[in-house]
Formats: sequence, C-alpha cells, structure tokens
Amino acid sequence: MICNLEKKDIEEFKTTNILPQTPFWARVKRNQGFIPKGFELTISKDLLFSTANSLEKKSEDLLVLIKYVDNVNCFAYIPYGPKLEPAFENQGLFLEQLSESIKPFLPPNCIFIRYDLIWENQWALEEEYFDNHGNWIGPPPSATQEYRLNFNTANWNLHKSIEDNLPKNTFFLDLTLKDQDLLNNMRYNTRYNVKKANKKGIRVLEYGIDHMGQWYKLYQETAMRHNMPLQNQEYFAAILKNQDNSKKGVSVKMLMADFGGSFLSSMFLVLSKKRGTYLYGASTSCKNNLMASYSLQWESIRIAKEWGCSEYDMFGSAPNLNQAHPLHGVHIYKKGFGGNIYHRMGCWDYPYNKKLYNLYRVQEIKK
Repeated sequence: MICNLEKKDIEEFKTTNILPQTPFWARVKRNQGFIPKGFELTISKDLLFSTANSLEKKSEDLLVLIKYVDNVNCFAYIPYGPKLEPAFENQGLFLEQLSESIKPFLPPNCIFIRYDLIWENQWALEEEYFDNHGNWIGPPPSATQEYRLNFNTANWNLHKSIEDNLPKNTFFLDLTLKDQDLLNNMRYNTRYNVKKANKKGIRVLEYGIDHMGQWYKLYQETAMRHNMPLQNQEYFAAILKNQDNSKKGVSVKMLMADFGGSFLSSMFLVLSKKRGTYLYGASTSCKNNLMASYSLQWESIRIAKEWGCSEYDMFGSAPNLNQAHPLHGVHIYKKGFGGNIYHRMGCWDYPYNKKLYNLYRVQEIKK
C-alpha cells in the first residue's frame, strides 16, 4: 500500500466541488487564525479498495489547516477531506496510513489531526438505523462507531470527535433538471411561497462589499432570534474579498431580497466548479408574510444552474424530523426545496500525543 505526500502551493490546487478544499477556503481561514498547508496526496488504489491493483495510483490535492491552542501546541484540521473515498471496510486503514504519512510534515508539537469527513455515513445505509417512517435516527454511540472504523487498523487510534465542525447533514439538489422540474420537486407549500413572493414584488439582486452593512444588520437580527454566536462583520467581508471571481476558482455572490427598497433576506451563494453552496443566510422577522427567503433561495438555485453547476448544496440541516433538534426549522425549510438528504461521517481524530489530546477533549466537553 502506498500513501505519499508532497508539499504543493495551495494556489496551484485543481478546481473542485468541495469548497473547504479550495485556495479560497485557505485564504478565508488564514484570516481566522489558521495556518494553511497544501499537499498532493498519492495513494495506491488498494488503500481504497482491498481488491484493487496495488500498482494503480490515485492523486488529489489536500488542504490542511494548523491551529495553535497555546504558544507551543497545535492540532491539524482537514476540512471536508480527504476527498478520495474508500470502501467502508478500508476507511479506518486509509485514515491511519494518511495520519502517519503526514505526521513528518506537521509541527513537532501537533497534538492530533482532525478529519472532517465528507464520506457518506456508514450507518445511513443500514435499515436498522431508520424508524418506521423512513427517517434516519442517526449513528450508534461513539464507542460503536469507533469499533467499526478501527477494525482493520494497526494502532486502533481513531476517535469520534466531541463536536462536528462543518455541517454533517445536508440536502443536495440536482441542477441538471429543468427549472419546471425543480419547481415540481418542491413541496407544495414551498412552491406556493416561491410564487407568492414573486407575485408580491420581491426583488432579488446581487450586491457588493458596499452593502455589507445591510447584510450584517440582517445577520445580527437572525443570530439574536436563534440564539446563535455572533461573528463580526469582517468575518463576512473576508468571504467576499477572498473570492477568485473566476470559473477556474471560487465565485461568491451576496444576494439580497428587498421589497420597496427594504431588505428582508440575504445569503451568500458560493460557486465552486460544478457545485453551488448556500453558505450563510439571514433575514428579518418583519414582513415575513412576503416569503422573501423563498424567492431568494429559488433565485440562488437558478443562478447556480445558469453558472453551469450540476448540484446545489444546502449546507446544513438536522439529520431527521425530530422537532427537538435545534435545526428542525432549518430542516423543514430546506427539505421543502425537494433535494435529497445526505449524511456525512463528520469529524474524526487521530491523536499523536494521547495525554494532551485527552486534556483537549475535556476542554471541548466543557464548552
């Protein structure tokens, strides 16, 4: 089995649908205190599939973010990576090989490496993890997950993270469909609200950095309404400033819906290769009878389609229809647009220093 890494200039990465594995994401995260590192990962295919030819190789770009937790110690974080997806029985082995291969390239006081896996959740394909209504109830306890993922490994060193960083559950829309088919796939109420907003005169346009203040007012209201932690305005300005404005890179569109000159809803649409992503959204509680957020989302979908995207990522929802989940309302709203739900594996850790890693986990639990 082969698992080799070579340093690579992040700006030389190939275009990809996976937004958190782009130079754009590296630039944004650098502004947030991370240290980005780029690699070209080359593996033999038998690391992905046990029956594959060991002489065949696959390569991909890999973005790694370094974050210091104090003046000496740090951890490594791979957002939505690696992109190469092994068979279920090879996932732990692949992560173990990669963790050991990348270790010499990391700072000497790196406590652990964290993978935010985009791979489809293994337990989302097993009938026993669905209820009688076809709703996924979620994966088993962490100990059960760890037992399965570590089964083929030598070190038995993979641990389910305390928290998941990027969204673990999302809805994907197929943008290869015609507009009318996309509308027909929506739930009746969603389709009705889209048409109602258009009839009422909701206008959706793209705006630049000069309207960041208007975006931020909507965001602040949304954050307070849902008891979300507040980011500062520069956090969102960096998203616009660091885009590539090219189909060879990442393009960001700040879309805002207004009625009679009053902004009611806004969002960031991010376009990367063949995928459009609904990254952030905000709205006012005023005049919500005009359904501005529905018109905004539909226009965003249409823009992504016109751009040439074949899929649209709603970027985050509850895993099921459990009304107690804090994202239940978000789930209902996004589900209404007719996409298919997808469950990712989420965050997994491979410790290099067990003692310091356990201390770090205690601090995460206390958050």
